[in-house]
Amino acid sequence: MIITSIELSDVVYDDLSSPNAALLLASHTIDNTTKLVWCNWLEIDEHWQDKITLNALAKHYKFDSNHVAFVAAEALDASNSEQQLLLTCIHQIQQYIQGLRCDFDLPIDISLGTDFQRRVWHALQGIGFGQTISYATLAQRVGSPKGFRAVAQANSKNPFSVIIPCHRVISSDGKLGGYTGGLDKKEYLLALEGAEYRP
Repeated sequence: MIITSIELSDVVYDDLSSPNAALLLASHTIDNTTKLVWCNWLEIDEHWQDKITLNALAKHYKFDSNHVAFVAAEALDASNSEQQLLLTCIHQIQQYIQGLRCDFDLPIDISLGTDFQRRVWHALQGIGFGQTISYATLAQRVGSPKGFRAVAQANSKNPFSVIIPCHRVISSDGKLGGYTGGLDKKEYLLALEGAEYRP
């Protein structure tokens, strides 16, 4: 498994400055296919090992967590398939933040989630750029009309922030609701997409 991070604080789009944070990314080869297995927020003062669930990933993907390599984004090597995928991911995230991309074309592996969580994560991918839905609507879409708390919990376990757009789910009253990365990140992403919500 290769892990890297990309700081967003220097990116400005449409007079909207990125939050003072980074995204932590991880790729791994599964059955001879390289896939993205993690993309989540990392505060600038956080250490990457405190943020990623390495033990859970190591158990799930059957690798030794002592052999995980962190490679700085500027040192990633395109000749290595796991590092090449991270470079592609970084490029697509930069395009998204610069208003040049509305969705992502990346091989992701969501097998770490439960059946219910995977249903929710699939449904999240059906919410278009700049659109929002409520937790109640998401619960209906996954066949659990009274399970809005359960879908909110599944959102909080999403291992692919930004790429699987859980930020597009808001409260029924139009307010932000929650967001694992912090409400400042959710507000930033929704503003970036021109989505409507109540502050």
